Amino acid sequence: MVEIRKIITTRETILSELEVAALRPIVRAVGMAVIRNPFAGQFIHDLRPLFEAGAILGERLMPELVKLLDGPAVSYGKGAIVGVDGEMELGGCLRSPMLGKPMRAAIGGGKALISSNVKVAAAGATLDVPLGHKDDSRSFPHFDTITVSVADAPRVDWLFAARQDSAL
Repeated sequence: MVEIRKIITTRETILSELEVAALRPIVRAVGMAVIRNPFAGQFIHDLRPLFEAGAILGERLMPELVKLLDGPAVSYGKGAIVGVDGEMELGGCLRSPMLGKPMRAAIGGGKALISSNVKVAAAGATLDVPLGHKDDSRSFPHFDTITVSVADAPRVDWLFAARQDSAL
């Protein structure tokens, strides 16, 4: 069972860069969840509950994120921050392929691997979520990063997970 403390969703619209108007706005939607880390301070052999938590979070967050976009998703990314009483591998389990499946289902596909990042850090730390084209991992114009944080997360025994989609 996933114990969720809070969910945060944001939408960003980029209209220009370096004083040049965008040909069309770039919309980025981010969903973040702060969940209890059931394995904080422990060495665990069976991490399946975190794989399953990733799937649950993907199913819960992705439909809302897709609604925030002005069109079909073009790129995506995911990541996690593990509180300081956990190990980086715990965040890796959370953003596993079980999270990718509901992400792809919500956007109607996605052939490319979903770029990701994980780290162990204290509350308020930033996470750089790498983005890549959903179908073409070598589409260099779609390489991007969005930096996210939650002021009071992750706490010592919590995880902070983020997933992001963008549309052109």
